[in-house]
Amino acid sequence: MQKLTPFLISCLLVFGVAACDNASKTSESAPNNPNEAPQAPTVQTTQASQEDAQSELRRRQLNEDIRAREQRNNVTGGDTIRDAGDLASQVRSKLEANIPKGQLTVDAVDDGTVTVGGTVNNDKELAKIEPLSKEIKGVKTVVVKAVVAAPKN
Repeated sequence: MQKLTPFLISCLLVFGVAACDNASKTSESAPNNPNEAPQAPTVQTTQASQEDAQSELRRRQLNEDIRAREQRNNVTGGDTIRDAGDLASQVRSKLEANIPKGQLTVDAVDDGTVTVGGTVNNDKELAKIEPLSKEIKGVKTVVVKAVVAAPKN
């Protein structure tokens, strides 16, 4: 039993690290991390993402999620300490609600730096990434590695 307990704990830790290593993505076809070379989305993927993200129900869900997290963070310390995973998730939600055609990947580190990679369909959407990301409390710096890529047919 004494040898089994450390083995089980180490297995759980390894599994936890592997499971939590995924970057937040605004769509299934977004790159796996912000440093990957982006690929232009297909027309079908763009339309499906747009329909989902532009639905009023989805936008309300994302905004309520952001509001609930902000309330929780205000109770537990607010701006001082923010978990990188929480920052990435909140920025991803914000971008998903406001740039529905984008295929973006969001990664964050504990110092408040957020990196956004992937593709958007025009310069207007690309310009929205940094200001939208900075609306989330705790985001201090935004590195935009996303590029404009027209949808493939």
